[in-house]
Amino acid sequence: MQLSPSVCIERTHSGLEFISINSRQCEAKIFLQGGQITEFTPKDKLPLLWVSGDETFSEGKSIRGGIPICWPWFGQHENSDFPAHGFARTHVWQADEVHETDSEVTVSLKLPMKQVDSTLWPHQSSLRVEFILSEQLEVRLTTCNLGNVPFSYTQALHTYFPTEDINNTRVTGLQGAQYIEFGQGPHQQHDVVDFSRETDMVYTQAAAVQTIDTPQGVISVSRENSQSCVLWNPWIEKSKRLSNFADDDYKSMLCLEAANVLEDAVTLEPKQSHTLVTTIKWLG
Repeated sequence: MQLSPSVCIERTHSGLEFISINSRQCEAKIFLQGGQITEFTPKDKLPLLWVSGDETFSEGKSIRGGIPICWPWFGQHENSDFPAHGFARTHVWQADEVHETDSEVTVSLKLPMKQVDSTLWPHQSSLRVEFILSEQLEVRLTTCNLGNVPFSYTQALHTYFPTEDINNTRVTGLQGAQYIEFGQGPHQQHDVVDFSRETDMVYTQAAAVQTIDTPQGVISVSRENSQSCVLWNPWIEKSKRLSNFADDDYKSMLCLEAANVLEDAVTLEPKQSHTLVTTIKWLG
């Protein structure tokens, strides 16, 4: 892979490789493990992604923050021995291409499917993620069916967003959608969402754009090829049980995840492809 002037390869103290971007438009870090972006900061603006200060960047473990890629299933698999949220977020991806123009940097990675245990995923497929970095961040996750039989899957781009105060943070744009929470529902979302307890809402029939109103500004979150999304904050008790997560981290983060889940799951016929897209940016 040929790098561009604004891109280099670095390692953490724990040995994990990441792609570092420092362009005229932004700064970012993309880890090969998990194909996971952990930092994105537009120039002269605040960071748009959150990572726990307790994160250890350990081999074989998903990073607590940024945008973990949940694929080819979201949540727990019906086989309890299979890893939660799939295997893409812990496998090492291969850097594929870097392209830089005056206005943006594009970094693409692909998951080496030959490394995947066929008992976890017996289908012939490819998975590629593209990060298009400018004053905003666009993430494109493309699945291709390379086989001769259809298969179905669920997925999510599990984006962690920062906030100075979860108690003064609201999410708009979910009004009118249906949601399931803690296995209950579907319920109708009537109001703007705020946070005063553990939140784990899986939305369907959701509008294409939501906004996160935080004390430090408003974040726009949009999706393409997705009618579902997930809103999550572990709150007090669950925070104590999470790995690489401080007891009070819930005060400074929330997840709003572009997804294809529940009835929005994807079925790919032979030779078909599907691209899940999310775009995040500061408004104003």
